[in-house]
Amino acid sequence: MASQQFIEFVNSFEKVLRPDCSFDINGRELILYGKNAKLYFIDGCVRSDLLERMVEFFMENINSAIPDNTDPIEFINASIPYIEVKQSDDISTLTDSVLKGESVLLIDGISVGIIINARMFPAREVDEPENERVIRGARDGFVETLLKNTAIIRRRIRNPALTFAHFTVGENTKTDVCVVYMDDKADKKYVQSICNKIKNINIYGLSMGHESLAECLITQKWYNPFPKIRYTERPDAASAMLLEGSVIILCDNSPEAMILPTSIFDFMQETGDYYHPPLVGTYMRLLRLFIFGLTVILTPLWYLLISNPQYLPSWLEFIKIKSVGGLPVIIQLFILELAIDGLKLASLNTPNALNNSLSVIGGLILGEYAVQSGWFIPEVILYMAFVSLANFAQPSNELGYAFKFIRVIILAFTALFGLVGFVVGIILSLIIIASNKTVNGNRSYLYPLIPFNAKALKRLLFRVRLK
Repeated sequence: MASQQFIEFVNSFEKVLRPDCSFDINGRELILYGKNAKLYFIDGCVRSDLLERMVEFFMENINSAIPDNTDPIEFINASIPYIEVKQSDDISTLTDSVLKGESVLLIDGISVGIIINARMFPAREVDEPENERVIRGARDGFVETLLKNTAIIRRRIRNPALTFAHFTVGENTKTDVCVVYMDDKADKKYVQSICNKIKNINIYGLSMGHESLAECLITQKWYNPFPKIRYTERPDAASAMLLEGSVIILCDNSPEAMILPTSIFDFMQETGDYYHPPLVGTYMRLLRLFIFGLTVILTPLWYLLISNPQYLPSWLEFIKIKSVGGLPVIIQLFILELAIDGLKLASLNTPNALNNSLSVIGGLILGEYAVQSGWFIPEVILYMAFVSLANFAQPSNELGYAFKFIRVIILAFTALFGLVGFVVGIILSLIIIASNKTVNGNRSYLYPLIPFNAKALKRLLFRVRLK
């Protein structure tokens, strides 16, 4: 017969947990060591084999008895055959533990609930990230399970200075968030600042994972499209940044790591550069920087030159257009800016089996028809095709759209005011970039150019050989 105190504790716990209202929350009644007990867990979030072995162990010792007023710690150490075990007498903590996938064991005569971490969430296998592929190198990537991600990093950095600080964010989601840093390399004040920001987040829930967390950490001005945080799905890239003193934030349910602090030059680096010799890696990095810079000014500069032939040198006469087409050139450029994004959205929603074929066929048919019908001229199609493809020279989707908006601004100013508008558009773009602040608010977004740090700038622009 269960004691009145145990019955009241179980009733209070179930009133909050509400296992009768959800079929996946199970409460298994047991007789352990001669006492009434109840085991709570969520079906599908626990390792059934481990719980079965524990119950089997309890059944083998069914004739043993627990004396009244047994010390919980002594009981856990002597009678719970599992490694990750803790205890709590707070109903809210016990409820959160069950909802996180842990199991809670209540035993008559034990004044606390025993939390058994035998959880195992449904997760996909570790595979290579789609957006950051490399020709040579590791083929593993982050997944949506936080513990797998921390284990992947720990496998690469076997140093006790590697620190994982855990937080829970979101009133309803209670999402696990982990701040990762090297204790002997990271800026202690910066780490403390990030941790304090995460602790003070008061939000309904991190429904969109890392993106919701990023919006809580940064104050983004609506007119500044440049990303303040660099993301990576590659554990080798995250590990390299940790060893350089950066801070990594991992968010449960998100297969990406947030790298802080981030300047605009950090986006020019790519993991593939370090899987090649220094000369090849430097060439790839400088080429990437040149191509991506060219995507910003190519169409505005071309439009400026064809609109003002007096600025056109003789050796560039071939870029002149022979016919204007059915629409003004500036309207053609703006329409294609929108059309390219429309094709991207259509490609995202196309089934994988048809994705590549429909994207290629759609682009060819639309481009060919637009030229033959007289709406567009071939030169506009050519330059916009280069800009669209060159955006993939770097993996950051956010930075690609930021430079797209900058390109449109420069193009609009050029169309309105000619050469003066072109120069004003570039100056305005530089002001927008320079006014962007990193998450800590101290380091410039243009670091190491402003403030100037020759050594750091050299490492960002050139693939330096390891010492």
